[in-house]
Amino acid sequence: MFFHFGIKDAIDIFLVAVLLYYIYRFMRESRTMNVFGGVLAVIIVWLFVAKVLEMRLMGALLDQFFSVGVLAIIILFQEEIRKFLFRIGEQQRLHSLMNWFAKKEDNADTVDRTTILPIVMACINMSKAKCGALIVIERGTPLDDIVETGDRIDANINQRLIENIFFKNSPLHDGAMIISKKRIKAAGCILPVSHNLDIPRELGLRHRAAMGISQESDALAIVVSEETGRISAAVKSQFRLRLSAEQLEALITEELN
Repeated sequence: MFFHFGIKDAIDIFLVAVLLYYIYRFMRESRTMNVFGGVLAVIIVWLFVAKVLEMRLMGALLDQFFSVGVLAIIILFQEEIRKFLFRIGEQQRLHSLMNWFAKKEDNADTVDRTTILPIVMACINMSKAKCGALIVIERGTPLDDIVETGDRIDANINQRLIENIFFKNSPLHDGAMIISKKRIKAAGCILPVSHNLDIPRELGLRHRAAMGISQESDALAIVVSEETGRISAAVKSQFRLRLSAEQLEALITEELN
């Protein structure tokens, strides 16, 4: 049986291939490749039975299976689907466009040096004292669910307050501090931990938590290592390691304004 193959068909095949590639890459990173393989196998069987062999009864049964199966997959993998959609929205052009609209709507949220300097100075002092810290600065993606996991503070950004919260004997020093809209919203918060195998082994749990929140949101996460005192940052699913005071200030200014 011969059929006409046009430019529309080529575009259709290309888009499906790109979609399957991105789903495959995401599933591999999230360690759910077996699920991806199983779903792909069921789809191939359904296409072969319903479209090639034209088996009506079997095709009808598989149609019903898919109508229920899609809903089950959405329920079971809602977190993975949310991450996948966030990755799409995180693409550079889309992200720049959304940021442009956000800035047009409200230019009052830009961060000035009086907000940035207390964070930088606190990180430098904690670095010298080898006091571990994890500070997350909210950007476009709301972190209300993360705030709820810790203790609410809702205070002005203050260098001494930041250092006191992460002091080794403080009950809140193990969690993350969330800064939103020029205020310290909460401390002792629990962050999602990244399972990325490419993270260097010398980086500890704080760094994995920082990478985790940067993968699930557009937040900027700053880490002070308790072992080495080095300052790092995770943003857009990438690490910036061994930052100086000037580099940290420039990074915060660049990402938040």
